[in-house]
Amino acid sequence: MGRHTPAVAAVGVAIAVAVTAGCSGSGAQGSAPTKSTAGGDGQAHAAPTESNPPGDIPDNQVYVAYRPTGGSFTGFTVKVPEGWARTVQGGTTTFTDKLNTITITSVPAAAAPTTGSVSATEVPKLRTQTPKFAEPKVSEVTRHAGRVVLLTYRGDSAKDPVTGKVVRDAFERYAYYRSGHEVNLTLSGPVNADNVDPWRIVSDSVTWR
Repeated sequence: MGRHTPAVAAVGVAIAVAVTAGCSGSGAQGSAPTKSTAGGDGQAHAAPTESNPPGDIPDNQVYVAYRPTGGSFTGFTVKVPEGWARTVQGGTTTFTDKLNTITITSVPAAAAPTTGSVSATEVPKLRTQTPKFAEPKVSEVTRHAGRVVLLTYRGDSAKDPVTGKVVRDAFERYAYYRSGHEVNLTLSGPVNADNVDPWRIVSDSVTWR
């Protein structure tokens, strides 16, 4: 038994060296840099970021009462989105923000507008004033101020002075009447924008004073 001890010891050493080398190689492999998955599968399966179509008015938009101080008739108020830029030219007041516009005009009128009068006078006028005017539709609707004439249509916006882009807009033109005065409220924004509720808030807010 004593004569075979060195051989057994040698075999044991050889096995130990082999195991140590194997572990050493495995450790080196494990510590080698691995490709990050931050931009791989993990991100590929992440939910896409939600974004509103261009022109959407935020649901949390605040509205404030506007009372005109010029023009032929100032006996009304209307709610407009807070923070929008305002310009006044004669009897026309315009509020703008990004791709949306609210235009308010007041003019003397001998009689209340009707679907017939708007079709006969305003549609031809807008056809010459609005680029690519299309799809006019005239109807009567009820708002807080009473029965009003609504003209909806589509057309191209003015070219953006910076980007040169033109947006296809949807228009809602409301004609209100009281005591010999007509108030026209025109709301416009990109065709694909979801502004049904904001436009309803504005068009329903006209109040006579």
